[in-house]
Amino acid sequence: MSSNTLTIEAARDALRKREITSVELTEACLKAAGASTKLNAFVHHTPDLALEMAKAADARLASGDAPSMCGIPLGIKDLFCTRGVPSQAASNILSGFTPEYESTVTSKLFGDGAVMLGKLNMDEFAMGSSNENSAYGPAINPWRDGLTPGGSSGGSAAAVAADLCIAATGTDTGGSIRQPAAFTGTVGIKPTYGRVSRWGVVAYASSLDQAGPMTKSVRDAAIMLGSMAGHDAKDSTSADIAVPDFEAALTGDIRGKKIGIPREYRMDGMSDEIDALWRRGAEMLKDAGAQIVDISLPHTKYALPAYYVIAPAEASSNLARYDGVRYGMRATLNAGDDITDMYEKTRAKGFGKEVQRRVMVGAYVLSAGFYDAYYNRARKVRALIKRDFELAFADGVDAILAPATPTPAFEIGKKSDNPVEAYLNDVFTVTLNLAGLPGVSVPVGLSASGLPLGLQLIGQPWQEAELLNHAYVLEKSAGFVAKPAKWW
Repeated sequence: MSSNTLTIEAARDALRKREITSVELTEACLKAAGASTKLNAFVHHTPDLALEMAKAADARLASGDAPSMCGIPLGIKDLFCTRGVPSQAASNILSGFTPEYESTVTSKLFGDGAVMLGKLNMDEFAMGSSNENSAYGPAINPWRDGLTPGGSSGGSAAAVAADLCIAATGTDTGGSIRQPAAFTGTVGIKPTYGRVSRWGVVAYASSLDQAGPMTKSVRDAAIMLGSMAGHDAKDSTSADIAVPDFEAALTGDIRGKKIGIPREYRMDGMSDEIDALWRRGAEMLKDAGAQIVDISLPHTKYALPAYYVIAPAEASSNLARYDGVRYGMRATLNAGDDITDMYEKTRAKGFGKEVQRRVMVGAYVLSAGFYDAYYNRARKVRALIKRDFELAFADGVDAILAPATPTPAFEIGKKSDNPVEAYLNDVFTVTLNLAGLPGVSVPVGLSASGLPLGLQLIGQPWQEAELLNHAYVLEKSAGFVAKPAKWW
């Protein structure tokens, strides 16, 4: 077995036993990433920096001062600012941008000795569910050529599934960790809003964005989240709440826990395979000693329209800074062009079609005469959705089981001509972002065509430790060990 196929847990143990060095592990990942250009998962390779970081990790391991992430090679989503390394958010408007600072998440990971292999592909500014909205072109799902790995963290999911890295960072605004994890047979957790700092992460929708790990197992997610999480004074939305030992919480005991099954999540368009998988997942948790109960989240049907008002509204505000004056590239101007021409040409050239679409929608719903009709109404719906979850948890529910996606991974280009159809892919995931709740996607089975299918567990605020334990039980019960057959 090549060392790049190891989990964080296995790599950590091998590093500590001196069975392998971080340099050897990093070289294996660099070789795999370099030979996998067909997947288009990595958009910036940093081999010299990676080996330098690996050597420092080996010295730290030799001294005995080695946190769990020490020496672990990671891929970093292009949305995270990394000092001295291009950070473009997969957008032409940020071409050439090399930050002089490090995001809090990557700073924490690197502070624990993790190694950066490079930057990973994504939908531009995290706007998309298929990784097709990228200045670098789409990332490809390693399970089958021509399929999307999901989005916006598509490069992260593809890289982890194809063993190009041991794990990766992702961000989740409406499902952008959980959906690509489900499409690629990997594990992804979106923590509670405020659990992980957003400082240094290029903003899409500030009240919804949350960073999290994308890994090969639930235990790996627990280990990596422990390194990423924590209060950050530089982020005003970061919660000053102690970070528990997530890995120690993986006891595998959920006897007596109450798992809710929301009836409103049985929707038109959901495949029979997903429905059957959902029922099987509930049986697995029941067999492990949990109590399965039906619950109601009555405002679920309003979540998607509310999300696609709130997220574009915040995006239009956040992206207003990219005007060719303050931030971003500036388009070439003709003699006689004024500042309005410069704005128009810069944004037309710098932003892709999907980003332009969402910025225009956002500006519209915030405009005079429409603010109350759209944005304010969406905010009220958001409060009702949050209240639905609060009532379910107040009634004794410990976690909620739901599908992660309505279908398996789909073909690239299949939904690009119909934005609304593409948006419907987020139907099971956006509710958590609107409510600020933690959620984790776990691979549970394969479709009839041999593609991975995932289920989602939803937890109470700040209860990631308990949520991960439920996910750990589901993972063990499902016994999902399938890997994509290499074609790339």
